[in-house]
Amino acid sequence: MDSEMIAGKVSELTSLLVAWAPKLIGAILVLIIGLWIIGRIMKMISNAMEKSGLDKDIVPFLTSLISVLFKIMLLISVAGMVGIETTAFVGLLAASGLAIGMALQGTLGHFASGVLILIFKPYRVGDLVDLQGQVGTVREIQVFNTIIDSLDNKKVIIPNGIATSGIMTNLSATEHLRVDLNIAMPYEEDFDKVQKIVMDALKSTPHVLDTPSPTVEIEKFDAHNVLLAVRPHAKCEHYWDVYFGSYKNVKAALGKANIKVAYPKREIVGDAKVALN
Repeated sequence: MDSEMIAGKVSELTSLLVAWAPKLIGAILVLIIGLWIIGRIMKMISNAMEKSGLDKDIVPFLTSLISVLFKIMLLISVAGMVGIETTAFVGLLAASGLAIGMALQGTLGHFASGVLILIFKPYRVGDLVDLQGQVGTVREIQVFNTIIDSLDNKKVIIPNGIATSGIMTNLSATEHLRVDLNIAMPYEEDFDKVQKIVMDALKSTPHVLDTPSPTVEIEKFDAHNVLLAVRPHAKCEHYWDVYFGSYKNVKAALGKANIKVAYPKREIVGDAKVALN
């Protein structure tokens, strides 16, 4: 009795394999040939995108998305060939996609922001930027993150959704930057004299641009000094050279002219301390 049952099961399984073999073999062949065709089509699309002038950073994103769509369509076709209900298969894919989308909602938002960055280009690789208070040079724009090298040589990873959620300042968008410096001048000094000394020091500082020309003006009157606004201009790559070089040369020039940087002075009168400046 057991042997008859086993024989029956084997016969049933054999009949099932014989019935399904053509469909299964056909589906495998369609899958292999379909993947090969998709690969050829994607190469053609990629070449067409590159020839159309699209940015090289965008092409991989678009080709990968199109490739995924083609492969999903191929899988649905193959599933239909082996007898799987395509409506149920599509429903399963939709439900899975919804569940994954809800689980990865924030991550998908960063992905979408990354695509928008690559399309609209508020900044590019190599630009000096200020993203959410992080100032540095863009090293890489990834699918989910923007990586910048900060001014203190730190690797800062900013999610694309956060990078684009506030004000983005691209410091490399123009040919030059203004370098904002401040110098305290004692009240007893002549402004015109100090202005000329500072201007000459700026002009002798490497990488300070002649156009626009530097400016040295009075910004405000403090309790102990006159605060001067010193504004040289520099190319983006020379910003810090001009920043530190200007302070160094101005300090040396003021010292050579016997002009001391202003600071609060106090004089002792009896037991009381009286501020003179």
